[in-house]
Amino acid sequence: MKILLVEDDNTTSEYIVKGFSEQGHNIEAAADGHQGLLLATSNQYDLIILDRMLPGLDGLALLAALRANANQTPVLILSALSNVDERVKGLRSGGDDYMTKPFAFSELLVRAEILVSRGQTAPVQTHLQAGPLEMELLTRNVTLDGHELMLQPKEFQLLKYLMEHPNQVISRTLLFEAVWDYHFDPRTNVIDVHIAKLRRKFEELGYGELIETVRGAGYRLRQRH
Repeated sequence: MKILLVEDDNTTSEYIVKGFSEQGHNIEAAADGHQGLLLATSNQYDLIILDRMLPGLDGLALLAALRANANQTPVLILSALSNVDERVKGLRSGGDDYMTKPFAFSELLVRAEILVSRGQTAPVQTHLQAGPLEMELLTRNVTLDGHELMLQPKEFQLLKYLMEHPNQVISRTLLFEAVWDYHFDPRTNVIDVHIAKLRRKFEELGYGELIETVRGAGYRLRQRH
């Protein structure tokens, strides 16, 4: 494994570097957030081990900067902040795992190996295609039969979810929770409004039937060829 360690405590850093080096892994260390971000964005790593409280740039700010730039390197957060709220905050910020200090190196090693193995077997998907529809997730560019579609953010999210489940009937409840991220209110017509907007854009290019309404069940994106 090629690992980046971002840790400002010299004793902890030396302990981790020594442990991974003895196991035959290549590990580089940064002592502050700015140096860590520079290394993380300049090189490719299999894993980043990241302290929460860092001088210069906080660990979660560093993590947010990586994820905002589509850097999906697995990140294991290592922190003295051990309460549940802090662990949840770290995971919600884009961390893939969270360990608290003090820690056993044997556990750190196993968790690192698991994260790296997961990353190798499940590459990050950046391109979706469903028939004539294509979507680039990094650039948010969407084309239909080669013609670029200009979508509003919710239209993009709605179409993305449908493209991730082509030819499947997706209930309005699932769409609502996936795109709007709160509980479905059966009285709202927000989904119908956005579906109608997408259909109008498809109709302009002769593909008005791509999104099918399944009465009483939901919607289905048809993969027309």
